[in-house]
Order: sequence, then C-alpha cells, then structure tokens
Amino acid sequence: MERTRDARERMTEKRQRGQRIFVLAAVLMVVGLMILIPPVRTAIGYRLDDMRTRLTYLLNPPDEAVFVPVEQGMVETIIAGTMQAVQSTPTPEPTPQITADPDATAAPTELPPPAPTALPPQVDLREKVTYVHQHERWNYCGPANLTMALNYWGWTGNRDDVAKVIKPGESDPTKNFIDRGKADKNVMPYEMAGFVNDSTEFSMLWRYGGEIQVIKNLIANGFPVVIEKGYYERDYTGKIAWMGHYLFVTGYDEGEGVFIVQDAYLEPGENLRVPYEEFNDGWRGFNYLFMVAYPPAEEGKVLDLLGPWADIDWANRHALDLANVEIGTESGIDLFFAWFNKGTSHVQLFEYVDAAFAYDYAFVLYDQIGEPNEAETVETQRPYRIMWYQTGPYWAYYYSGRYQDVINLANVTLYETISEPTLEESLYWRALAYLALGEVGNAVADLQQTVYLNPSFTPGREKLQELGVTP
Repeated sequence: MERTRDARERMTEKRQRGQRIFVLAAVLMVVGLMILIPPVRTAIGYRLDDMRTRLTYLLNPPDEAVFVPVEQGMVETIIAGTMQAVQSTPTPEPTPQITADPDATAAPTELPPPAPTALPPQVDLREKVTYVHQHERWNYCGPANLTMALNYWGWTGNRDDVAKVIKPGESDPTKNFIDRGKADKNVMPYEMAGFVNDSTEFSMLWRYGGEIQVIKNLIANGFPVVIEKGYYERDYTGKIAWMGHYLFVTGYDEGEGVFIVQDAYLEPGENLRVPYEEFNDGWRGFNYLFMVAYPPAEEGKVLDLLGPWADIDWANRHALDLANVEIGTESGIDLFFAWFNKGTSHVQLFEYVDAAFAYDYAFVLYDQIGEPNEAETVETQRPYRIMWYQTGPYWAYYYSGRYQDVINLANVTLYETISEPTLEESLYWRALAYLALGEVGNAVADLQQTVYLNPSFTPGREKLQELGVTP
C-alpha cells in the first residue's frame, strides 16, 4: 500500500516537473518570438545592455584601469628632474631619449591679461536661440549643440540631420537609427566643424586656448559659442565620475559674473547661469576648446573679433602657455588636466616628442589620483573617459615611434574603461601601430571595425583603400 502511494507521488511529481519544463519551454519560445518584434527587441535590448554594462563595471571598475608607458626608458627619473626644475632648479641634463620641453625648464610666469575691451555689461542672445535637448537619443550632445548653433543662423535642419552625417552608428541593418547610434560615445570637434563646412552653407572654426574674454567678445557681437567641457555625473559604478560634454554659450552677465548657457543634457537646461570660475574649471578638461559657427560673409568680422586667436598657431602656443602656468598653480585632477593639455598643445604644434613627454607625466599623475589615503571627492575620481574624447596621446606616441605604447593605451581604453570596445579612434590608432610593427592582419581587422562602427569615419576607410582592402 505504501509503495503504491510512493509510486503515485513519484508519478505526480514527474508529471508536474514535465509540466513545469513544458511551461518554461513555452515561455522561452514566446519570449524568443517576441524578441523578433522590433519594438520588443529594442526594449529588451536596452535592459540587457544596461545589465551587461553594470556587470562589466562591477567586475572591472573602469576607474581602476591605469595606462603605464613602457617604451620611454627612465620616464619617472626624467619627470622627477623636470618637476624639480619647474619648482625652481636649473635646467636638467638632456637625455638621448626625450627632447626636453624648454617651457618646462623654468618656473612659469603669470600670463598678461588680455587687453580690456569695452563690452556691454550684459548680453543675452536668447531671442534667436531655439533650445534643442539630447534626450531620447544616445550620446547626442554633439548633434544637439551643433543644431542650436546652426539654427541660430537660420539653418532649418534638426539634430538627426546632423547625426546621420557625423554619428550614423553601426552598419547593422537589423537596428533602427537610434539603436545604431548607441555604441558611438562621442563626436569629435573636427567632425562637427567638418559637417558645418562641408554639409551646410555656413562655416565653423575651432581653437584651443580660449579665455573668458574672447568668449564674451564674440557673444557681445552676436556670435554664440560652443565649448567642450568636463562635468561630474553619477555613473554605473555608483560614483560621481567625470564625463565630457558640449555646451552652447549664448550670453553673459558681468554683474553676476556668469555665462548664460544652453545645456542639452540637464532638465531644465535652458538659459542656465554658470559662474565664470565654474565655467573655467569645467573648460580646463578640454584645453579651453571653443567653436564658432557663422555665415561665410561674416568670416572677416569673426577673425577680427578673435584677435590673436585668428592665428591657429598663436592659439596653440597660447594654450601651451596656459598649461605651463597651470602646471605651476594647480593640484590633483586639475594638475593632471594641465599636463594633458600641455601634451595636446604640443601635438597641435607637431611637437610630438615633447607631447609624449607631457602625456607620460600626465599618466603618472593619473595613477596617483584617488590614492587610498585621499578623501573620496570628485577631485579624487579618475577621469577614465578622457580617451573617449581626446586622441592626442595616440598622435604623440605614434609619431614618436612608440608603437607599443599606442597599442597598450588603446587596449586599456577599449577593454578596461568602457563596457564594449566601440571607440573607432582608439581602434584606428591601434591599427596604425600594428601596421608599423608589420601586423597587417590585426591592422585590417581594426580598420574594418572602425568603418563598421562609423561608416562616416573617413580615416579608416581611406587607410583600407590604401591597403587594397574592402571596408
């Protein structure tokens, strides 16, 4: 009797288990079919991507990734000597491995203030400004700000018109336009200026080494300005972390000491008032870069308003001067930015060995940010996204013949600071370094990936054509 009951219970359990398996299989089949429906696939895809990113950042915190240059012998010894020189000692002995930067051999002096210009105490260009936000899209501050800058002059396009050229997204026909653009984390200044100059009836120029006075001068004469800046936001790691952002500057108020800006990301983001000091602190992270769009007929006026900044070589030298001054005055993360900016300015001046030297020390400082004995503040959070937005170190190391450092920096950037290796610029420079080392297969694979990620990425396409390879 007991055995019969046990057998019956086992049969019942077996039947129930079979039913559960059948139900689970049916649910999985239904989910699988639903994923084939584009809107459902999109919604689930967002969540899966989000979960994967969170898990990646949890297991491999991006702010713990550190690039260490390996091809420049005695880096720390040379840097220590240079820093001692900056603080007041005589010029260090030159080394056969680095062309010493003459600007770093003496204590920096304060730059003379720009000549005062009679400007109105306040200017607000909002009557001609149409606010454009970046929401419902991925990484869209570039297209949004460029649209505002062009709409100001009467251009009738929208942010998607801009993005379809400078941020077209992956070459994946199964994804819609918005989803294709998710992987592209950034639009470079040259891409934005290229769109204006090549795809519209307007013109755009950009310069490093800007100052508050030149921005006010442009605005006072009716020319709003786009800048690139850093800001802090809570990320997937739960920390307040540094990110890059474009900002449209449309006014100022001397009485309050503020700029009036249009922020495409914040809500509300219209007509925000940003104190000059706060503005400058964020601006430092991008070497004080500014961009101006204008009708071609106004070019002469724009160049006059720029004054010495009209000369791109002068602007780059001025940016270098600013960096040298700040190397003597800043600390913590701002000292890192000052040395990084020094490298960027040398790159712009085609002084690649000096640039590599400056970046070497910037990365040494980067390693020291957020040491265990420091309080956790925004200033102690490593700006691990910086290579998403700026490529100067690749130029410096590549043109100094330091190909392995190019590859190592790209690897850290692609695999340790981001959830997926989708930065076409890092892939491109790694490909060039592979080519220099004779690793053609690896180079071709990287170049093809650059064009897959961004069909508008001309350098990757041209290099493939040079190699006789189909993109």
